[in-house]
Amino acid sequence: MTAAARHGAFHPLRVAAVDRLTDDSVTVTFAVPPELREAFRHRPGQHLTLRTRIDGAEIRRTYSICAPVTDADGPGTLRVGIRLVEGGAFSTHALKELSAGDTLEVMTPAGRFVLEPRPGTYAAVVGGSGITPVLSIVATLLAREPEARFCLVRSDRTTASAMFLEELADLKDRYPQRFQLVQSFSREQQQTGPASGRLDAERLTALLPALLPVERVDGWFLCGPYGLVDGAARALRGLGVRRDRVHQEIFHVDGTTAGEGTAAAAPRTPGPEESTLAVTLDGRSGDWPVRSGESLLETVLRNRSDAPYACKGGVCGTCRALLVSGEVRMDRNFALEPDELDAGYVLACQSHPATERVELDFDR
Repeated sequence: MTAAARHGAFHPLRVAAVDRLTDDSVTVTFAVPPELREAFRHRPGQHLTLRTRIDGAEIRRTYSICAPVTDADGPGTLRVGIRLVEGGAFSTHALKELSAGDTLEVMTPAGRFVLEPRPGTYAAVVGGSGITPVLSIVATLLAREPEARFCLVRSDRTTASAMFLEELADLKDRYPQRFQLVQSFSREQQQTGPASGRLDAERLTALLPALLPVERVDGWFLCGPYGLVDGAARALRGLGVRRDRVHQEIFHVDGTTAGEGTAAAAPRTPGPEESTLAVTLDGRSGDWPVRSGESLLETVLRNRSDAPYACKGGVCGTCRALLVSGEVRMDRNFALEPDELDAGYVLACQSHPATERVELDFDR
């Protein structure tokens, strides 16, 4: 695999359709030409970074692929789910202006929140648009692995705001013995299922063992807003679930400090007065001075516009790089798993030098 394939490359893709899901969400379908199908081959649960210019400024946003993986030769189309974010430039553009025939720059699939189809019992706790990657995971798993079961617990405000209701109902009809679906609505009463209200750690601690044998689940997938994912992770720890069986992807993070269960903000210790960053990217190396207060990603972008990034918020993991030498301080991390941190990976967008020289490798 080439370095470019490891951290992605942008290609122009034509929008084939924009379909309304709810009042505040759509799916966007891209047509993938035959010559790019191999490049856009994806694993269930991965995401795409979309790039365009709005009011003269470059905007990048990451959205999960919601379609199952069905074609071994690569997809002819790709579909992502987009929910409107208040004040969000890209989501507003997608819901109000984007239409079939438009073209967007799309990065090849990325992300490690994935499940390759294999026998076993799996479960997910998702909230809001966190259903998007899990829909791809569930649909792919059930279609390709007859010895697999999946329990999905999803939380939404109301039925009207819930994305992919029809798709999930179809999966439930198709695999009634292997797919268990539990839906909870925080602002709406329902005749069956959990009582209304937020699915916090306390409620999940009581609910999950009543649904399935927690200790026999081979993999847990938590996705959605930070509060839900953090609460679900704490509930699973309290129920004795091993950390290596829990996989997380955060979709929304408030401006508050990260809590237990994440690699949260490091102490604000002063860095060196002067520092140098050495980088390997796409097989090319460079050494550049780090300006006061800037992140290591900002240093790279001043000198290499092709540096991989999307959210710049420590959430998507697109700017993941190996720390070869030196030390860094990460402001926050909602993307890297503990084993990745142990292996020396950092998020360039959140990293600041703690030594006079730091070396990053984006190609490993």
